[in-house]
Amino acid sequence: MIRKTWWLRVLAFLVLAPVLSAAVFASHLYVTQESLLFPGTKLPDDYRFDFDLPFEEITIPVDGAELNALHFRQENPRGLVFFLHGNGGNLQSWTSNIRYYQQVNYDMFMLDYRGYGKSSGEIESEAQMHADVRAAWDRVAAEYDGKPIVIYGRSLGSAVATKLAADVDPALLILVSPFSSVVAMAKQEYPYLPASLVRYPFRTDELIGKVKSPIIFVHGTDDRLIPLSHSELLLERATAPSELLVIDGAGHSDIHRYESYTEGLTAALPGG
Repeated sequence: MIRKTWWLRVLAFLVLAPVLSAAVFASHLYVTQESLLFPGTKLPDDYRFDFDLPFEEITIPVDGAELNALHFRQENPRGLVFFLHGNGGNLQSWTSNIRYYQQVNYDMFMLDYRGYGKSSGEIESEAQMHADVRAAWDRVAAEYDGKPIVIYGRSLGSAVATKLAADVDPALLILVSPFSSVVAMAKQEYPYLPASLVRYPFRTDELIGKVKSPIIFVHGTDDRLIPLSHSELLLERATAPSELLVIDGAGHSDIHRYESYTEGLTAALPGG
């Protein structure tokens, strides 16, 4: 009898252990999403940006925090690129290619999300992030009345860029290495976890059809983080005039170094 009870306990453990492990893992994933999705790098409050181009550092007050932003200006710009960067780094690392915008005679505005660079606070919800980006847009867009404004979103920035474009109707939306949704990305990595665990779904696939502005999707063939299929799906679901610029050989982090990337962007920018 004792021997039978012991085997029943062993059997119960073998059955329940994977279930319990999966539950613990799912709980951990649920509560740590901010650190996984938004691993931004902080900068000291007294950090000084140094560029050999004219720029203005701006502080944008939002609910419970302040966003740090940079506004690069030309003497007589064709328009503005409103740039929403990816989920790593900060303004210091994302401004390595700013001279390109001088070459095409566009002003460029870029902000750090909460918890990135010199921006205070922490990202607590998807709605909060969209509201922050809209506050930044409202701060700068009015200066460009009569000139085209391009919303540019890269990787994570593509999700907030799409929502903003659906709301404000820019001259052009550029999405570089976009994902169709965080739900789809999660299924790639954790196919057995329910979508309900994703607290930041960022459903670009559902929003893209609401964008009325022309859209340019840009994606590398060798992107191992966000496969090209994400841009292909978004292109299928877009209802505005859209095209997909495929950069042969480009990965996720080096796409801006390809000549076909800069040539494609230059040709697409309005106001020439």
